[in-house]
Order: sequence, then structure tokens, then C-alpha cells
Amino acid sequence: MIQGIWHVSFTVSNLERSIQWYTEVLGLEYLRGQIQENEYTGRLVGYENVRLNVAQLRVPGMPLPPRANHHVELIEYERPRGVSNLDLQTKNTGVGHWAFMVDDIHAEFNRMKALGVNFKAPAPVAIEHGVNKGGYAVYFTDPDGITFELLQPPPQQS
Repeated sequence: MIQGIWHVSFTVSNLERSIQWYTEVLGLEYLRGQIQENEYTGRLVGYENVRLNVAQLRVPGMPLPPRANHHVELIEYERPRGVSNLDLQTKNTGVGHWAFMVDDIHAEFNRMKALGVNFKAPAPVAIEHGVNKGGYAVYFTDPDGITFELLQPPPQQS
């Protein structure tokens, strides 16, 4: 039985660039980095002679799951190198996104837009239907074209 989420992860093309983007643009906290170059890692990921450059980050102020030590893991495959020409459009099977909750989506949108973030809409989109009706959301991408979402939940009903 699944007990919870340990962490989420993306493979990135340039770990140093991604660490800078994820900390400066998203505000995640860098905890540690490590090189994983051993038989265990090769068996785990299914590649012989693998070398991974890994960064672990956390969302400031968000509690960690029991026994976990980070929320987000970024991995650069140094050996074997991956390809960077995948079609990461959200309509394609297997392509996911992370959604981050914010309390002022318009201010966050403007801050991130000033930093050069590529948004998929010209402004936050009002949610007009469903359980989040009354809130706002907007999709954007990281330097590798990985999709994220900002979501401002609707005001709480009293």
C-alpha cells in the first residue's frame, strides 16, 4: 500500500543551470548535490556504467514527508547522455507537470515574467468551472521546456 510521496523528479539537460532557475525563479531551497556512479544506481535506473549528477531541493516552509529529506530531485545524466529533443507538450502521453500554489498569482506572474519566464498564456487564467472555480492558474516552462503551473485557489467560503 502506498503511504505517501517521497519526492518528485525531473531529468534536466544542465544541472547547474536548472539549480539556478529552480532556486531563483521558483524559490526552492537547494539542500545538497551528489554524484551517483555505482552499481546500485545502474541497476536502479537500468543503465550500465551510469553517472548521475543529482540535486535535492525543498519547498521552503513545507513540511517534509516522514523520513524524507527533500521534495524535489533534479537529475542530469552525465553517462549515458539523454536526448533533449523530446516533444514535451502537455498533450503528449507521459508528459506531466507540477502545480505550485501561490497566494497572489498576479504578483508572482509579473515577478517571473520580469525574469524571462515563458508563460503559455498572456496572463493568469480565471478558473470558471470545477472545484477550483474562482481561482486562477497559468502554465509556464523551465529552461528545458518542462511544464509547471501556478495556481491560486479560490477564496475560502465561510
